[in-house]
Amino acid sequence: MNNQDIFINWITEHEKLLRHIINGFEAMPSIQEELFQEIALNIWRALPSFRADSAVKTFIARIAHNVLATHVAKAVKTIKTEPSTRSLTDTELHQAQASDNNIPVCPQPTPYQSLDQNQRQQKLAQAIRLLKLEHQQVLTLALEGMSYQEIADVLAITTTSVGVRLQRAKAKLMQLLEAV
Repeated sequence: MNNQDIFINWITEHEKLLRHIINGFEAMPSIQEELFQEIALNIWRALPSFRADSAVKTFIARIAHNVLATHVAKAVKTIKTEPSTRSLTDTELHQAQASDNNIPVCPQPTPYQSLDQNQRQQKLAQAIRLLKLEHQQVLTLALEGMSYQEIADVLAITTTSVGVRLQRAKAKLMQLLEAV
């Protein structure tokens, strides 16, 4: 298989992961799309250096987080003028809440549940964007179902640091959600 085929397979297989991670850092859909393209370009450029000493998912997530960390650093220097318009999908919020509470995920919520989930989802996405970068990183990766070891590999930190950051991120997130 040549690099182009590998790249297409990776992007196809991990597009949802990348879009979820991007959404955790940026609210504006147009900028989200630009970030996706920038991440894809960086994956293409890094493809020849992939040595298979980590999982493809970890490799791709690390590239995404490097791009997003740069984006956040630049964004801190500028004033955002457009309001947040994109939030997590109903499925994402439902799965995140269910996993936190060890509740099985129901495949088809009722219309009332969907409306309520959409509102909670918007609040959750907005609150995540208010967190420090290091907390956004561990939280978005944890919501994607990555293990502490995978998160540690992506962020080049220890698993202990992942646990500490995740605990602090959850505590701060709870404060932000209760304040809303």
